[in-house]
Amino acid sequence: MTSPAGKLADFWNQRYGKEEFAYGVEPNDFLVEHARQIKPGGRVLCLADGEGRNGVWLATQGHAVTSVDIAAEGMAKARRLAAEQGVALSTEVADLAGYDLGRETWDGIVSIFMHLPTRLRREVFARAVAALRPGGVVLFEAYAKGQLGRGTGGPPEIDLLVALADVEQEFPGCRILHAFCGLREVNEGRHHKGTGEVAQLVVQKP
Repeated sequence: MTSPAGKLADFWNQRYGKEEFAYGVEPNDFLVEHARQIKPGGRVLCLADGEGRNGVWLATQGHAVTSVDIAAEGMAKARRLAAEQGVALSTEVADLAGYDLGRETWDGIVSIFMHLPTRLRREVFARAVAALRPGGVVLFEAYAKGQLGRGTGGPPEIDLLVALADVEQEFPGCRILHAFCGLREVNEGRHHKGTGEVAQLVVQKP
């Protein structure tokens, strides 16, 4: 019997195994707007980075980037995209449920449309706080609860969508630099297309 993690990996490997980039090759708009919060030339970890569009873009901005995803097909395309862009990108294939983020290792941790069950998300973000260096930031965007049924992107399970008030509590001791929940246009490949309800958060570790 295939484990839940195995089924998840199979799903994403199938999506990323096609020639096209499922979410395009351009970086996420929110990331581009707020990446200046990350220390110049800093070490950055991109969680659930899929086919690497965000990690590769951060590498082009001079950061030392590690992208991690459960799908080997996605990370293979991330390496290909990095080579095409002429930048270095470290990749790791891992299940975030057991992935060691390290301790005071990163200047930035990026979570863009990473949709995890609530309990696991809380565990990962607790590890993210410990993994940040002092002054480090987390940049987070995901589809919010009100996205359910819109048909413009995101998972169809309510537990995988987020409430901003909940996420704000998952970074204890950190300073909130930006918080937003509402509608915005998201056009990223054919799976994120149209008006969606998103939650955004930027927090900084003291």
